[in-house]
Amino acid sequence: MDSLITAAARALAAGDPLGALNRVALRDDAPALALRGIAMAQLGDLVRAKALLRSAARAFGPKETVARARCVVAEAEIALVSRDLGWPAKALDAARATLEEHGDRVNAAHARYLEVRRLLLIGRLDEAERALAELDPAPFPPASRVVHELVVAGIAIRRLRTTAARSALARAGRAARDSGIPALTAEVESASLVLNVPAARLIARGEERLLLLEEVESLLASTVLVVDACRHVIRDARSAISLAKRPVLFALARALGEAWPGDVPRGTLVARAFRAKVADESHRARLRVEVGRLRRVLRTLAGVNATKRGFTLVPRRAREVVVLARPVEEEHAAVLALLSDGESWSSSALALALGASQRTVQRALDSLAAAGKAQQIGRGRARRWITPPVPGFTTILLLPAPLPSD
Repeated sequence: MDSLITAAARALAAGDPLGALNRVALRDDAPALALRGIAMAQLGDLVRAKALLRSAARAFGPKETVARARCVVAEAEIALVSRDLGWPAKALDAARATLEEHGDRVNAAHARYLEVRRLLLIGRLDEAERALAELDPAPFPPASRVVHELVVAGIAIRRLRTTAARSALARAGRAARDSGIPALTAEVESASLVLNVPAARLIARGEERLLLLEEVESLLASTVLVVDACRHVIRDARSAISLAKRPVLFALARALGEAWPGDVPRGTLVARAFRAKVADESHRARLRVEVGRLRRVLRTLAGVNATKRGFTLVPRRAREVVVLARPVEEEHAAVLALLSDGESWSSSALALALGASQRTVQRALDSLAAAGKAQQIGRGRARRWITPPVPGFTTILLLPAPLPSD
């Protein structure tokens, strides 16, 4: 490897893409193409970066398997950043195996971290934790340790373990400073913000207030009965019942939770659960049926008692009932929450992350675009969706993830 290639590689490792380009910008041999691709990725030109890396992979000879594998890993990282979640995971796995076979432990570990980050992004936390457990960051350089700790923090945040998340972010901050790369320090600082912004809204006894993620964790560990409108779950300290697939029952439970310790008139329950402006006899009959179903579902947590004008919620073990809602409620809040991370998303990637059909996501995007809350860039398969950060939104509770007790 010549001196210019070595110097460019060192510049990239130090977070200096312009310095790397100054050394290899006019060269078109395979190593230079690869380094130019990585530099363009660091500068944010992902389309050009992907093209350069593919050209480099083709230019490397048949015996240069390690170099081609490194190009595959770099392209996989670009796919992750550009939210191309449909990028072939088997190609990354094969590249990682090649790197491990040839003793390139650092890049092999980076490939594993990319796999874990993708699993985290689509909410497959158990798989992400198992894959992360196979990695020991101690022998790796500071930049790799930053990535490791950010993934640890991401999993802890999604599982509502704020103490573990803060510890991981503190370790990530120290590793970022050791690396001397300003971009890594900025990434850690950005990741830390989620612990200091409102994560949810508490509704109790007719009053509302915003909660930090740490307060949400404490609330879910307390003895109160929580009607969780972020995940459509009813829970107390001992057990949890999901109503994610029973929206009518959850609408009734939320209305009763917001009114506790008072009752809710039948007409209000009809409007909340069935979206009917005027309640007729058929709505009242259906309400009786759905309330009966809610009683059976919640029998271990709470009773639903009839009053003269409606119904009231009576907890079995808890002394108080509260509702946990999103900080800002929006019809397509889950889609907006993902878009608000500042990256450009395809509709297929959004569908994968949300566990919804692509057509459902596309309808939501069209609605958001019509309201000026999202905009598209590109056309056809290259079309991506973006939105500026939405004040008051945090993505943590809007993504599919198991409860702490699961």
